[in-house]
Amino acid sequence: MSGWTQAGFEVFGQHVLWIDLVGNIGALATVWLAIRRTIWTWPVQFASSILLLAASLQAHITGNALKQAMFAALAVYGWVRWVRGTRGGEALAVRPGTLRERLTLIAVMVAATGLVAWFFMATGWSWAPWPDAYIFVGSAIATYAQGRALIDFWWIWVAVDLVGVPLAYWSGLYVSAVVYGVFFVMVLLGVREWRRQYAGRSLEVATA
Repeated sequence: MSGWTQAGFEVFGQHVLWIDLVGNIGALATVWLAIRRTIWTWPVQFASSILLLAASLQAHITGNALKQAMFAALAVYGWVRWVRGTRGGEALAVRPGTLRERLTLIAVMVAATGLVAWFFMATGWSWAPWPDAYIFVGSAIATYAQGRALIDFWWIWVAVDLVGVPLAYWSGLYVSAVVYGVFFVMVLLGVREWRRQYAGRSLEVATA
């Protein structure tokens, strides 16, 4: 890719891509909007995913590029789910996953990570197949759980961020590396806020 996908500026001797910077600003906005449980979470996620898709292709991180394409598709899914969950002006009802849901998510994550890593190794699409596969699958599961308004999706993001920071840095996406670190802090805030919202709603139901 060339032209606008390579446009950027120099910071401390490193070339920062505009698409990486703007896409990650949008990704940060997505997390902030998710904490607030607003429907705008999803269109912002869709737009930022397109920009980060271009940045990932530019850096030759195929797994991350596929992840961004998946984010764009899941943004549509989440948008539909949240629209249904907020009909009539109701606030989005969040909840923790059941034991069965949690075990299913973990099992899918382990199995799918192995399959995707094997695929990346077989095709040579990624220079870091295992972490790339882990981030790809973990991001998919986290976004799916977010669409279902499960509090657990925040914890999945914690696990993804712990691998995403070093991988982005080693791949030359320095803005992405910094943003992953900021994500980690925001995710912890998101867990606290969604748990507070769930506790408050449960109290209202109990005293109704």
